[in-house]
Amino acid sequence: MSREQRAKIDAMLRQPRPEGPRSVEEIRAGFEAMMATMIVPEAIRTGSATLGERPAVLVEPIEAANPGTILYFHGGAYVFGSPATAMPVTGNLVVKTGFKAFSLDYRLAPEHPFPAAIEDALSAYRELLDGGEDPAAIAFAGDSAGGGLTVTTCLAARDAGLPMPAAIVAFSPGLDMTRTGESMITKADVDPLLTPEGIRHTGSLYLAGQDPRQPLLSPAVLADPTGLPPMLLQVGTNEIVLDDATRMAGRARAAGVDVILDVTAGVPHVFQAFAGVLDEADEALDRAAFFLRQRVRTR
Repeated sequence: MSREQRAKIDAMLRQPRPEGPRSVEEIRAGFEAMMATMIVPEAIRTGSATLGERPAVLVEPIEAANPGTILYFHGGAYVFGSPATAMPVTGNLVVKTGFKAFSLDYRLAPEHPFPAAIEDALSAYRELLDGGEDPAAIAFAGDSAGGGLTVTTCLAARDAGLPMPAAIVAFSPGLDMTRTGESMITKADVDPLLTPEGIRHTGSLYLAGQDPRQPLLSPAVLADPTGLPPMLLQVGTNEIVLDDATRMAGRARAAGVDVILDVTAGVPHVFQAFAGVLDEADEALDRAAFFLRQRVRTR
């Protein structure tokens, strides 16, 4: 572990931000500017695609690809973000697994609140299946809100009678819109990126007045994960959403789901995006790629 690297990233994330409430447009622009500073691996090629009537980015390794498909869901509290902002993580997964990925540009709140994102993710998965892809060769992956979508889309797919994908990989997943995890309080001072007030605000835009006490909004505390595929949940100790992952892992384990809870000390929300500048990010992505290669059918 590199204390110097972690300290540098922590200081960068704590840079002063504009005071007072920001508009959705300002939030989106600020996030895009921050993510544009991250490193995207060079050994990929990208192209435009459509899945479930939504735009997507097809990401492929330049070297010979392995059979297997990652359906990737970007982060951004269901309010901001895009396939482009998630490319540092998506691209690294593609390079490290050799699988192709479709990064979905699902609809965002407040223009399209819950359950629009889940509907789009489920439609994208249906199209892959209808196109002849073997569910055993498909994995869901995502970060932050997109990490939450990996779980809720599986729940929606299961309830719709669809076969499960081979695996779930969720980076710093948001899995509890009730915001009742103890880490919301105990980690508030050490989280350099997220604040309880900030995620409650963006959460309210996604909820649009709906009760967060629903399985598809708070699966870490309310969902029955029986029948879900093997899952890898990666999270850092310096996150207010730490308990989203720990409680989801507990529910999955109790339901007989194969689950790995992978907690890294001293790192922030979606630390995997710092691949190339943070040793822990590269190591975590290596572990995620190994997990996927073990579970995705490649022949």
